[in-house]
Amino acid sequence: QVQLVESGGGLVQPGGSLRLSCAASGFPFRDYGMNWYRQAPGKERELVATISSVGSTYYAASAKGRFTISRDNAKNTMYLQMNSLKPEDTAVYYCSVLHLSRRSWGQGTQVTVSS
Repeated sequence: QVQLVESGGGLVQPGGSLRLSCAASGFPFRDYGMNWYRQAPGKERELVATISSVGSTYYAASAKGRFTISRDNAKNTMYLQMNSLKPEDTAVYYCSVLHLSRRSWGQGTQVTVSS
């Protein structure tokens, strides 16, 4: 079955950087587009960035210019490099894939941006 495991979250000061990772298994990773979502307290889960199977990317307006999504198909891993972090980036970050018409989620990793 599909398994997605996020890591790399933590506490960072405003203006700092973090790199999130998502280790995937249970499906042919290289053939699927992958997504990063986030959910802040009291808010709905929102799409942050998407990377297609061939490496095309999409970013939400809030992430554009600061975040970079990438993937390493040899390692079955997706990444999210987050720079110039702001307090409003505080959220649980989830990786996700739509596989066989079912959306799967990881357990999430907490990112807290605070001084």
